[in-house]
Amino acid sequence: MEKTVCGHIVDVVNKKIYPGCVTISQGKITSVREQQVSESQYILPGLIDAHIHIESSMLIPSEFARLAVRHGTVATVSDPHEIANVLGIKGVQYMIRNGKKVPFRFYFGAPSCVPATTFETAGARLGPAEIETLMANPEIRYLSEMMNFPGVLFGDQEVMKKLEIAKKYGKPVDGHAPGLKGADAMKYASAGITTDHECFAVEEALDKIAAGMKILIREGSAARNFEPLIPLLKTHPDQVMFCSDDKHPNDLVAGHINDLVRRAIGAGYDPMDVLRACTLNPVTHYGLDAGLLRPGDHADFILVDSLKDFRVLATYINGEQVAKDGLTLIAIVPEETPNLFLATPVTAADLAVEAKNKVKVIVAYDGQLITGEEDLVPIIRDGKFISDPSNDILKIVVYNRYAPSKPAVGFIRNFGLKQGAIASCVAHDSHNIVAAGVEDKALVQAINLVIEHTGGISLFDGTQGFVLPLPVAGIMSNQDAFEVAAKYEELDQKAKALGSPLRAPYMTLSFMALLVIPELKLSDKGLFDGRSFSLTSIYQM
Repeated sequence: MEKTVCGHIVDVVNKKIYPGCVTISQGKITSVREQQVSESQYILPGLIDAHIHIESSMLIPSEFARLAVRHGTVATVSDPHEIANVLGIKGVQYMIRNGKKVPFRFYFGAPSCVPATTFETAGARLGPAEIETLMANPEIRYLSEMMNFPGVLFGDQEVMKKLEIAKKYGKPVDGHAPGLKGADAMKYASAGITTDHECFAVEEALDKIAAGMKILIREGSAARNFEPLIPLLKTHPDQVMFCSDDKHPNDLVAGHINDLVRRAIGAGYDPMDVLRACTLNPVTHYGLDAGLLRPGDHADFILVDSLKDFRVLATYINGEQVAKDGLTLIAIVPEETPNLFLATPVTAADLAVEAKNKVKVIVAYDGQLITGEEDLVPIIRDGKFISDPSNDILKIVVYNRYAPSKPAVGFIRNFGLKQGAIASCVAHDSHNIVAAGVEDKALVQAINLVIEHTGGISLFDGTQGFVLPLPVAGIMSNQDAFEVAAKYEELDQKAKALGSPLRAPYMTLSFMALLVIPELKLSDKGLFDGRSFSLTSIYQM
């Protein structure tokens, strides 16, 4: 059945805006005609998130899609790295299978670093043989972020083999190299790595662009680099894409890539450059089949009220309307809950830290994945170091969920909790249990709530516990996205009520076990120094 939509057509390929009508038949665009029309709406290609971990929304792909289409997103370049760390290839296959159950374009990659390092325990390992299996699958579009940048710089044999496999199949390779500049950036890019989403300063981004890389401007729930990097859109518009990387469910209810479009246009950037950054540029770079509003393209497009307010009126994928006036039209898909969760309950004795010397305290920064270090002395009680909330020195714990072990314990600043504890097994990259709190008994309660539900995020306020179960791989829910978002929002607000000043306490907590981002992090095996890329003592010698 043929359908015609009229309005102001935004041609991102030829950089033109003109009145006209688009005709759709059998999911494809059959014609785009310039003509006078009465409609004031704008018609433009659907938006694309150029790098995201769907799992970090705590939603399975089908539920993620139900939220994202409301904001004009029709496609994501998705790294299933998180579920791969738990379930390996079976986890990647689960994401592909579930994503195909709804009208949305999920372009999945082959996770290049599972586990991300040898200094943590994961549920699976993807070596060159597994990468070969994935890359041979036409459903896999690229080799996702190569986080082991030291391995690239020093020619690690396994790392280089994975890069060669990507070249063999002619698929692009995503990067992940925070702080890399100059000759190191050039060497990293020369290995065939084509993008980076970890830049937090223009100078670093310019070095990587000079090396031939594209820069993905990231604005997620925790890492927010839009403001410092958006000037690149004026100087290097063809080398820029937009991404969120990690987006928690309550933030995804509020907005997605459409927010970046609105902010960039509102800041005075050329609307055509802005829109190309989240349509044409990712389609061209990754070789995607998402439609660009040309005859013969898939009918993937959105209607907005204006390029200034950018209110999404409707979203179409393959000619099917999937959202209207902020409401999703995608139905809920019942789904299974594969998992791997073998952790046993902890006790307060498991979290004891002997008092000796100063300790190396992780310093968390709001809106950043990087951390700092301070050498401090927490409170001493009965010969043990305990949390010192009056000076914002809290215990942080990472606990192996895959095998019996002893929890790793350290200390952290800037979480600001005055009472209670929070915990989560959404903990990049291996998704062990991570928790921070003001006293051991609260930490025990929060951690054991996660264990009891075989995955989730939790909070213990000193008297009562709360939990959002995440039964799919221990990192996602298979329940209605809006209900998950509301429950997450409730826990987020409770964490802030306990004193945390962080914009996203749980998202920030999830990155405190991300070893590939310096300076100090904590894995289930102990404190990790990202500068020397090695485990280190929590004590300052």
